[in-house]
Amino acid sequence: MGLTRVTTKITALGNGEKSYEAVFLVDTGATDSMVPAPELEKIGLRKEGKMAYELANGEVREYAYGLARIQFMGELTAGRVIFGEPGSEPLLGVTALESVGIMVDPANKTLKRLPAIPLK
Repeated sequence: MGLTRVTTKITALGNGEKSYEAVFLVDTGATDSMVPAPELEKIGLRKEGKMAYELANGEVREYAYGLARIQFMGELTAGRVIFGEPGSEPLLGVTALESVGIMVDPANKTLKRLPAIPLK
């Protein structure tokens, strides 16, 4: 499958004045979203905790995360955003996608809305 990207805006909860907006790589292999730490610090996102994450190469690393508003494709959700390495590519994880009923269509490498969000 090719790469899918989407413009995404991250805003700290409780502080809607500053935000980070960029083109994010949609990563269905990632649970949480990730933004370079300096960008999250600029918008005042607080570190809420740390989690161990397994990278694509199998390496396990611990990263801090914060809780933020995540906006893309006219949708709004909230979730964990990892404080990534400086200069790293922003990633939009599958939790944000699924929470607003959007999935990746692997045939044409686009994002599409589900007719309804499953509750079963």
